Amino acid sequence: MKAIQCEQVSKAYGKQPVLQAIDLQVEQGEFFGLVGMNGSGKSTMIKAILDLIAIDSGSIRLFGLPHRKVHARDQVAYLPDRFAPPPHLRCRDFLDYMLRLHGSSKSPQQVRHVLQQLGLDENVLAMSVGKLSKGMTQKLGLASCLLSEKSLLILDEPMSGLDPKSRYQFKQLLTELRDDSLTVFFSSHVLADVEELSDTMAVLHRHRIHYTGACSAFIEKYNCQTLEQAYIRSIAAVP
Repeated sequence: MKAIQCEQVSKAYGKQPVLQAIDLQVEQGEFFGLVGMNGSGKSTMIKAILDLIAIDSGSIRLFGLPHRKVHARDQVAYLPDRFAPPPHLRCRDFLDYMLRLHGSSKSPQQVRHVLQQLGLDENVLAMSVGKLSKGMTQKLGLASCLLSEKSLLILDEPMSGLDPKSRYQFKQLLTELRDDSLTVFFSSHVLADVEELSDTMAVLHRHRIHYTGACSAFIEKYNCQTLEQAYIRSIAAVP
């Protein structure tokens, strides 16, 4: 069974197409990176998968269920590209609320471990969300997803706002949590992160998917030395 299956998905805002005839499959247990420039439609694709916006045509299924059914999202934890939790809440209250919402049974020790791995001092939990920096707020959102015990994490630009050390810590933690029961679908325009984390990548450019497969095969296809070079060559070839 596929964790995510999109068939001929199209979406436009007025007369402006954003997604055109998108076919996309994400296997269970796979780490899948969606690559594209700013404004390429990555966030729209994610919102369509989560039924946060209506698609114009095509179909989307999560774990075999039509994406419009509420139960299709039972095993999904989502981090949006502009994560903004209620600023008046203390971080501890926000995290406790999210874990209850997800039905997570993580112990306080497991929570502390994830926070430490993300570089969040436990003292931060007593602070109000509104006093956090952008990077600290992002870490709080990542922690809520990683502790959710959901089998599908959908992360839109998950490392946005993180400094180099924090990016490294997050990738190490994600690798630590990796097993056959966890599927991660994430968007990024940072190709080094995609190459490091992804089993499979897809290139979204000018409203369409132009490549799906392994990063190594993508580099070989365009006869390049790096993923960045292959990406630039691939989008240059799009008429």
